[in-house]
Amino acid sequence: MKTLLVELGGRSYPIYIGSGLLNHTDLFARHIKSKQVIVVSNTTVAPLYLDAVVKNLQAFTVEQVILPDGEQFKTLDVMMRIFDKLLASKFSRNATLIALGGGVIGDMGGFAAACYQRGITFLQIPTTLLAQVDSSVGGKTGVNHPLGKNMIGAFYQPQCVIADADVLDTLDDRQLSAGLAEVIKYGLIRDSGFFAWLEQNIVLLLARDKPALAYAIEQSCLNKAQIVAEDETETGIRATLNLGHTFGHAIETGAGYGEYLHGEAVAIGTCQAADLSRSKGWLTDADVDRIIALFKKAKLPVTPPQQLNADRFLELMAVDKKNVDGEIRLILLEKIGLATLPVNIDAALLKQTLTRYGRSI
Repeated sequence: MKTLLVELGGRSYPIYIGSGLLNHTDLFARHIKSKQVIVVSNTTVAPLYLDAVVKNLQAFTVEQVILPDGEQFKTLDVMMRIFDKLLASKFSRNATLIALGGGVIGDMGGFAAACYQRGITFLQIPTTLLAQVDSSVGGKTGVNHPLGKNMIGAFYQPQCVIADADVLDTLDDRQLSAGLAEVIKYGLIRDSGFFAWLEQNIVLLLARDKPALAYAIEQSCLNKAQIVAEDETETGIRATLNLGHTFGHAIETGAGYGEYLHGEAVAIGTCQAADLSRSKGWLTDADVDRIIALFKKAKLPVTPPQQLNADRFLELMAVDKKNVDGEIRLILLEKIGLATLPVNIDAALLKQTLTRYGRSI
């Protein structure tokens, strides 16, 4: 087991990375503050791993909430089921919530923990690659709205993140590829050496080679932990983690939540951001080709859905947390391994990318 620390002063917490961690009872016990524990999971993950988690909680009073699986269920209405169980069980503000699942469960469980009695402790147990390398780390929690993804939420840090690599054995190939989109992102925004390593090892990752996956998870978490420690609430460098996300969120919203996995939409959005970076004179044709090629090798889509024309993209992108005074602001790449902070984009240049990109590859 390897342990990384997210350095946030009195709210610092560990990320545990390894195999067989769901069987380490002490990992759970050291982060639970009272006798009351609620485990939140979904209909896909619960049959696989809920019993293993509950087995570690025999010393506690445990309740369970099993939510439907899918991005389309990441809503306030569905999250209310967590509050219903907490209140019906008379759980106090000393209770602990355990989020067992992918990014949707982590975001919803964390947001419920942030809100219930103005905040209870929670643990993240991510069960997808995307959640292990990205969404479980950093304290972003929330739900979607029909007009925009993740527009309702809070920054709320967990007590710990337990990333058990063994749970990836049951992850389907599409979800594995979706997680690789966020792994590739770290190489693009701040670690060119890691990007080059991914180019050489992407086949091993797709084959679920354990040492390669362990290295990719560790490097991704290390990069994110350093960024979050420097900028917890996204007033500066943390915004670079959103490379491709403004485009990607527009795809998820416009196509209908659940049609594209988050990582799939981010892969397309990152390619669009790379194309726009080339238009700004920063990336070369060769750079853009490398980026698109790696996403393709990771078995990810690289072209946007045909039903989203440029005008619809612009309408959806106008609802984004990085925008200021109605101006669309995007993360772009100055080069592979170096992202910009949010920059205002000339509307004509952006529309050019939205119109051209996808037809040219």
